[in-house]
Amino acid sequence: MDKKPSFITLDFQPIGRRVAVDPEITVLYAAQLAGIDLVAACSGLGICGTCMIRIINGSVSPPSLSEINLLDTQELDNGYRLACQCTALSDMRIEIPPESLPGGQKLQVEGLGLEIKLAPVVLPYELHLVPPTLDDLRSDSTRLREALQELSTDDTEIAFPVLASLSERLRGQAWNARAAVRTFSDRREVVGVFPSGTNLLGMAVDVGSTKLAIYLIDLETGATLAQKGIPNPQIVFGEDVISRIAFANKDVKNRELLRYRLIYALNQTIQELCMSVGCSVEQIVEAVLVGNTAIHHFVTFLPVEQLGAAPYVAAFSDPLEVRARDLGLDIAPGAWVYFPPIIAGYVGADHTSALLAAQYHRNGGSGIRMLIDIGTNTEISLGVGKNIYSWSTASGPAFEGAHIHDGMRAAPGAIEKVSIVAGKSTVATVGGEAPVGICGTGILQAISELLRNKIITTQGTLRKDQPGVRSQEGRGSEYLLVSAEKTGHGRDIVITRKDINEIQLAKGAIRAGVEILLSHAGIPPEDVEEWVIAGAFGSYLNLESAVRIGMFPKVSIKRFHQVGNAAGTGAKQMLLSLDERNDAVKIVKRVEYIELTAYPEFTQCFVEHMSFSED
Repeated sequence: MDKKPSFITLDFQPIGRRVAVDPEITVLYAAQLAGIDLVAACSGLGICGTCMIRIINGSVSPPSLSEINLLDTQELDNGYRLACQCTALSDMRIEIPPESLPGGQKLQVEGLGLEIKLAPVVLPYELHLVPPTLDDLRSDSTRLREALQELSTDDTEIAFPVLASLSERLRGQAWNARAAVRTFSDRREVVGVFPSGTNLLGMAVDVGSTKLAIYLIDLETGATLAQKGIPNPQIVFGEDVISRIAFANKDVKNRELLRYRLIYALNQTIQELCMSVGCSVEQIVEAVLVGNTAIHHFVTFLPVEQLGAAPYVAAFSDPLEVRARDLGLDIAPGAWVYFPPIIAGYVGADHTSALLAAQYHRNGGSGIRMLIDIGTNTEISLGVGKNIYSWSTASGPAFEGAHIHDGMRAAPGAIEKVSIVAGKSTVATVGGEAPVGICGTGILQAISELLRNKIITTQGTLRKDQPGVRSQEGRGSEYLLVSAEKTGHGRDIVITRKDINEIQLAKGAIRAGVEILLSHAGIPPEDVEEWVIAGAFGSYLNLESAVRIGMFPKVSIKRFHQVGNAAGTGAKQMLLSLDERNDAVKIVKRVEYIELTAYPEFTQCFVEHMSFSED
């Protein structure tokens, strides 16, 4: 009998990474161990089809029932498999298609450009200290504190991490220093000591389910020095927060892995941003992080088990301040991280931040506005005077390309624009590359065009007598969007009836939420003065298409305003101003959260709005 090998080697291409693993583990798990961000929207349950790979050579397990259902015969014959279902039996060489990798996505970081009155929580103090002598034996820390007290009557503590390098710094800087002093509600603390004239910097981060938007800010001028959007590395453990919560609840080590991967990505990006502007990461003396409730708990290592079951409550919802080093963030040793208040179990601090950026605290108690923040999750808030009504739904999987036959995120080669004229489709892709899949904005616009050209009915059924519509064994009717000879991977890109249904489910949930919030407030759609569309998906959404398919009510397009990454903008506001932090707290106190699944009319309204609108 042949002896089973103690380990096998998997070679992942085109990224060129090799990993030695135990035999008979799934390719997805091997990729995760190797730090390869292979997309796994359903967290390896085998129901989404997003972790598709191609086996170039090597022995693998037979196709599972999930693979047979999600992949057609031609794909299986050509070596395509699902990484979460495919068990490695020998050394293997594996190709990862572009649509299965999260890297290179088109990520939204820009937001509203607002003027902010600077009132940062950390202020600089220029100090010229008298060196110690035999007649002046005060400790270095006492010398620093008393020098600060001469400039302000308040006593000031020194953060313990700052003490470790204080003596060396003061002597190396000839007793001249710039102290970064943070104000708390009941005390002041030195969080950094620098050479005279050193700029104090801050970091604002929107930690989204799909992407991270990181901003490097000058705390003294308010200027954004650098910014970058990167994929959220937690995607490999589940596209949506429900999948990640399930993964985290399996083992405390999984919770730690989710936190570690996120913090590691942040530290890498912070280093890159600082290098790009010629500064040190130690100059970052304050940070603000916003995210949904699950992300907030992952970062702070709070329990998430209670978020996975009704009634879905947060472990902690008040504003939270945590020492950066306790989170593992490589910034100033004494720096703190501020987390704004959470609204509800599935309406997190990112929506608090978006409401702040959208000026919901400055309407003077008048006006009717609807904020729709579309991403992996969609949060909607209706402001009616001083009242704010909010809700949340999981809309992201379809809008991010998951559960779509040829779906992918907005990476190079993803179809993002579609036009159908006289039965012929024309597409545009991210980066202008040959199409390899279709992202959320593309699928929504494609369905809008199919509806406009009467290729589909208002119920979402493909009309078999229309150009481009064909029947495929195992998938039923589908629309040929791009033929194989024009794609970047040599396979047809199609829109199936199931794809249409996925968009119907997502847009139906959003529209039902809009209608119920309006009904709850006794407001007809035409009375809403402004429709504010925010978020990653909302930034690139074609508004005409969204209205045509019935995602939003048919009101004047002029009332809609796309504001980009409002959560990121709000994070910057709170980084630069204590007043803005206080305003965010006041906003949350005005919010009435509505759990739509417990609302009597929700199911009927949801089903009604799954259908597409008549022109």
